[in-house]
Amino acid sequence: MCGICGVVALDGRLDPAVRGSIDAMTASLHHRGPDGQGVMSDATAAFGHRRLAIIDRATGHQPMTNEDGSCWVAFNGEIYNHHGLRERLEQRGHVFRTKSDTECIVHAYEEFGPDCVEHFEGMFAFAVYDTRRRELFIARDRLGKKPLFYATFGKTLHFGSEIKALRQSPLWNAEIDLAQLEAYLSLGYVLAPATMYRHVRKLPPGHWLRATRFGVEVRQYWDVERFDDYRGSDSELSNEIDETIRTAVRDRLESEVPLGAFLSGGIDSGLVVSYMAEALGPGVITTSVGFGAADDELDAAQLTATRFQTEHHAEVVRPDPAAVIDRIVDGFDEPFADGSAVPTFHVAGMAKRQATVVLSGDGGDEAFSGYSFRYAPHAVEAMARPLLPGRPGRAAAAWLGERWPRPKWMPRALRWGTLLENISRDPAAAYYADLCMVKPHVARAILGLPARRDPAASHVYEAVTEPYRRCASTSAVQRAQYADLKIYLANDVLVKVDRMTMQHGVEVRAPLLDRRVIELAFRIPTARKMPRLQGKYLLRQLAERRLPRELASLPKRGFHAPMGAWLAGPCAPRFRDDVLAPNAAVRALIDVAKVRRLFEDHVAGRADSAQALWSVWMLARWSAREREQARPEFQLVEARS
Repeated sequence: MCGICGVVALDGRLDPAVRGSIDAMTASLHHRGPDGQGVMSDATAAFGHRRLAIIDRATGHQPMTNEDGSCWVAFNGEIYNHHGLRERLEQRGHVFRTKSDTECIVHAYEEFGPDCVEHFEGMFAFAVYDTRRRELFIARDRLGKKPLFYATFGKTLHFGSEIKALRQSPLWNAEIDLAQLEAYLSLGYVLAPATMYRHVRKLPPGHWLRATRFGVEVRQYWDVERFDDYRGSDSELSNEIDETIRTAVRDRLESEVPLGAFLSGGIDSGLVVSYMAEALGPGVITTSVGFGAADDELDAAQLTATRFQTEHHAEVVRPDPAAVIDRIVDGFDEPFADGSAVPTFHVAGMAKRQATVVLSGDGGDEAFSGYSFRYAPHAVEAMARPLLPGRPGRAAAAWLGERWPRPKWMPRALRWGTLLENISRDPAAAYYADLCMVKPHVARAILGLPARRDPAASHVYEAVTEPYRRCASTSAVQRAQYADLKIYLANDVLVKVDRMTMQHGVEVRAPLLDRRVIELAFRIPTARKMPRLQGKYLLRQLAERRLPRELASLPKRGFHAPMGAWLAGPCAPRFRDDVLAPNAAVRALIDVAKVRRLFEDHVAGRADSAQALWSVWMLARWSAREREQARPEFQLVEARS
């Protein structure tokens, strides 16, 4: 796990000032690779690399070149099948000088060109520069575990693992795209390929980019293509899931530094630990963190640790968000409003004291229907929607849903407001409405815009719902899971895990996000994956065979952050200073009076606006940091609609 960056002239020679900035660009990524820094440059390109040394610590330094120095590579991630790939490449005449998985990339590019990505199993973001063709090739792994940003300033293409590297270029353009604000406040993140900077883009997962003097080409190379076609028996299915996860875990056990696992107490991380112990024997390092809440999972984690005789480390942490908020905000480089970033930051810090490489259970929910509270309603809505008598029925459901009482004390079985609104909508619109952390009409009101309740009024509606509509499955649950894979997982969960663990120099590997696991999961029809709307049914069956009996029946607890209590309590003074003070940087972006009312009602206990207020606070902290770092040319480009 590392940090990469670079600049390449698209036409002519590289500006010496831009070339000279490669050291600063690389140094800005120190946290991603504390073990060393390397750079290369010539008349047309410069690459930088910060190294977190894990495989071939002795000779795996980067940027790395092929035999004759004509191709250079900078790489962030791990190629799990590099041993087998090396043998194939050597048989084709390639000569290796190291044992590093990095060297496989540059030789595979020589051999296969852009199709090299088809040969890699792993998590990766890398750049290859072919000096003879003057061609830059960058690529990102299939699910988006490793980040990659790029921008063209003038006639120079810049790329980096994080936006902060691009900021070091003398050509940096800090123009802000205010059109992204509504999406950020609604979703909690800026949706790829956009960023909050008008000229900076995220390379989407499963895509590559090629830049030559003729222009820049971006192309998708992977997607889930098969849905609902698994025909094997129940025992065959169970065995295939078992063996596919076993293989994915074993592939991720290579390391020359201490390797362990996050053990949350749930079945996903428990299964991962069970396969690790099967391969490595007793003594696997496991780490668990509790936050002093009644529903933490330390006791459940201890059951798994005892069962598999792990070297278990558990701590109770009481996060102080105000003390670490700037480090968290700086980690994302743009507004990010998932409050669980705070506990994730602390979990990563705790894990670093025990291991440098950590396996996690991320991905089980999206692939195997783990979010019952989220996926079961899609199935119910799909059954209820055809019962409405046409347009009048949909209009009546929308009218009633908007007015249905929603107090917290109401029994869950009677909370029909969202259901009524959703069955009145197109299924894709219902998906979008459910995905939003803050309802779109509330987000628009915070920005001082007309508070339209129609989700389709959002300018990112088409982008969010496109994967839902494109999914080849007829199952509403499969469509929601596929869209989550493309939207929620790629833009929220994996971003959060990467940035917060990299703040501590920790590499996270996620076996349940192995593309083979994902592809198998989507081949399983909903009726078998979620029978009678039972979430994570197939993984629970597997857990009954492999984990302590008590764990298989435990409800999913998730990784929550008490944002409401923080904002009403210890973080309230900081919120007032950052958001409501006369000199607050965010005041130009929001309706301060509206936010003040939300905040006062929240603090007084009259309403729960935790997520909306947290989103505003993160926007405020980012705005303040942006103003502190701004150059004279910094400007906000008005782009409201």
